[in-house]
Amino acid sequence: MNTVLIVIALLLALVGILGSVIPGLPGPPVSWVALLLLGFTTVADYSVLQLVVAALIAIIITVLDYVVPSISTKKNGGSKAGVWGCNIGLVISIIGLPFGPQGLLGVIAWPFVGALVGELLSGKASKQAFRAAWGAFLGFLTGTGLKLVYGLVIAFIMVRDLIV
Repeated sequence: MNTVLIVIALLLALVGILGSVIPGLPGPPVSWVALLLLGFTTVADYSVLQLVVAALIAIIITVLDYVVPSISTKKNGGSKAGVWGCNIGLVISIIGLPFGPQGLLGVIAWPFVGALVGELLSGKASKQAFRAAWGAFLGFLTGTGLKLVYGLVIAFIMVRDLIV
């Protein structure tokens, strides 16, 4: 049973990291479940406090991921159209990954392009649209970065505990 839990936990940790950049996958909560599962094995011994703190951090990061792009967009004069465009651009980049050479550059560029198009379609002048798109893009990067760091830290802790 120990081996099964370890394998499932490691797979969930990987899904948690992927969920940091793929829309629709809740990266931090999945990473936390991976940590929790590893805690049920004889390999790792996490206290209730450690698991609660890790869960609270996952919740905070998940909430911030939804709030930060809107705040950043609004601070830069943007609208909901810019946030929606940013999200649509992200989906386009994820769908296009297997079909094109864009790779990481596309994942970074398409959300910005989407936000810019969204702002232009909402009637903003090009300079205002560019600034708002930049705000949406920075908010997206901040949320994604927070989720990615959390997933990588959880994965590091798990691998460390498996090796030691």
